Amino acid sequence: MLEISPEKLAHVIIRAREYDSGVNAWAHSGQRTGRGTQAELAEFIASLNEDEQASLVAVMWIGRDTFGPEDLAEAIETAKTERRSPTEDYLMGEPQLADYLEAGMEALGISPEEAEDDLQRPV
Repeated sequence: MLEISPEKLAHVIIRAREYDSGVNAWAHSGQRTGRGTQAELAEFIASLNEDEQASLVAVMWIGRDTFGPEDLAEAIETAKTERRSPTEDYLMGEPQLADYLEAGMEALGISPEEAEDDLQRPV
């Protein structure tokens, strides 16, 4: 069972796309640092509990075809047992993180577009 909400997955996808595109990459000094979005994404991932982080990694692995959607439980368990570095460092080192997360959500029958729309809907 997936132990992270579609909204949290969507949040990571949105921030990962911003990070990859360089949004918020200009500091007040005018130097390109990528610090704003990078720090926010890293802090968000780090704030997730262990089960949520393992599910996030599992969805990414399913999206890049390391595991099939039918192997979700095994992917989550593997993410927990094979963790060697902070999850945020591992995931942010993946150049296609947003694409893999979207593909993983779709493979699991979760609409990434719907989750992203729900997340961005005005309150």
